[in-house]
Amino acid sequence: GRAGPGSVRPGGRTARTRAAVRDAVLAGLVENGYPGLTVEYVADHSGVHKTTLYRRWGGIEGLLADALELTGEDDSWTPPDTGTLDGDLRALAQEIVHSFTDPATAAGPAAFIAAAFQSALAADALRHFCTERFARCAPVVARAVDRGEVPSGTDPGAVARAVSAPLFLRLFITREPLAAADADQAAEAVLAAARAGVYVHRP
Repeated sequence: GRAGPGSVRPGGRTARTRAAVRDAVLAGLVENGYPGLTVEYVADHSGVHKTTLYRRWGGIEGLLADALELTGEDDSWTPPDTGTLDGDLRALAQEIVHSFTDPATAAGPAAFIAAAFQSALAADALRHFCTERFARCAPVVARAVDRGEVPSGTDPGAVARAVSAPLFLRLFITREPLAAADADQAAEAVLAAARAGVYVHRP
């Protein structure tokens, strides 16, 4: 039968509105950065009235946090499965380099990371997003343990963080150029450390 009053079809108008708002927030971050992001901009670019944005999201901070949360919910990323830990780590590292050096994909994530330096809510949302991403790397390490490549008890989150850390240092702290060779070096270092038991979980 018909939906009752006040009920919302899942994936209906509300979901479309939320996605339109998320896209407008991302566009605004890329165009103007966090300090220049306004509710007016989001209203103009999403087609959602300003009063609705304030009522539902409370302002820029709420809009930003929800945009990153929705990005996480829509995120269908899975880690590589190349048949070896060496191949998986190299593929992971190359993926980071590619996604942050390709103009088509880099602007949105880079703008979010920059916003997290200036907004506590954005930082919180980014931490949840990254934690979830690192958790998805568990099968990479589980397969490596099964194959006898690394010791049992190797912490997948520690491995995933270690691969990305030197790359993110160059991207966001030192602002040095980032190349495929940097990805391979990061992967090789983590592989050697993982084999040596450096990432075995210590209670």
